[in-house]
Amino acid sequence: MSLGFSVYFGLDNTKDENIQLLKDANELGFTRIFTSLHIPEANYDILKVEVREFFELAKQYDMDIISDISPNTFKFLDLDNMDLKGLRDMGVKTIRIDFGYTEEEISNMGKNDYGIQIQLNASTVTESFFKNLDKFSPNYENIDALHNFYPRIGTGISEECMLEKNKILNDRGIKVCAFVQSNNRKRSPLKDGLPTLEDHRNKDVRQAANHLFAIGNQSVFIGDSLPSKQELNDLANLFAEGVELRIKVDTKEKVSLKLLEEIYSSRTDGARDAIRASESRLILNGNNIKPENTVDKNYGDITIDNEGYKRYMGELQILTTTQAHDARINKVASVLQDDFYLLKYIKDGKKFYFRKV
Repeated sequence: MSLGFSVYFGLDNTKDENIQLLKDANELGFTRIFTSLHIPEANYDILKVEVREFFELAKQYDMDIISDISPNTFKFLDLDNMDLKGLRDMGVKTIRIDFGYTEEEISNMGKNDYGIQIQLNASTVTESFFKNLDKFSPNYENIDALHNFYPRIGTGISEECMLEKNKILNDRGIKVCAFVQSNNRKRSPLKDGLPTLEDHRNKDVRQAANHLFAIGNQSVFIGDSLPSKQELNDLANLFAEGVELRIKVDTKEKVSLKLLEEIYSSRTDGARDAIRASESRLILNGNNIKPENTVDKNYGDITIDNEGYKRYMGELQILTTTQAHDARINKVASVLQDDFYLLKYIKDGKKFYFRKV
């Protein structure tokens, strides 16, 4: 997993704000920076001065600077067209190919001698594109993909579209990244947020990123101009390999509370009526659980089997149906209704964990 943020020189932020964002993100473990060097609304006189200073500092932090490029990009940076060494010397480690290059040129760029990675536009790839690209024997180990963000309301892609594109890429071993929006300072000129999925517009960073990780994206970037420190923290504190579920706790029993703090794997032999945690009985480690709150239970309730279920004591489940009162089963918490949609992704060994609210 890697985390990223975005910088748009000459647009919304001052030079000092961009530098402080870089420092804050670096402290929280962010390793990637997306920047676009062809924004029509940018002040290019300012942009040109700030880019080199910012890139130099980012190099000191060993950040992966991702710049989308077109033939005009090299001209703007006072570089010869396709001068990848010049880009690398400036600190650019990844170039995002958006338009203006053939499949042969993309393949050749991926075989460069300067350690520059190639990044595809994940939102627009097709099987026919890869069929053409394969003719030139690309080095897929040096290629990843980043979805678009969508400034205009109603233009973000659907989850179905993302899953379709991600499968095309993952089948070739290509890792995929996507954007979530910030609700702190949204990017000009529209200021309606820069998410990849339309469903994420106006969602908070943590919820949107959690969803992206749940459906298999390997990296998440904040798309807008100036995320808050809290938004950076929220993204940094997510466990990308698992699905975070917000819960309301209904127990004060210490052993059960401890079990709610663990990270679990869903069983690969999925039950009809519940998501079963693979590790909870092992984690119990000889502790005893007395009956409590053995009420009727609903969809999304989290249960732990008590001593009445004998060798099943400690079994933790998230119910995907209703369940009548059973004196052997304690209700210990409930998943928030807003997170019910995440349950469908927890299967086949997928990890999950809880956050108390």
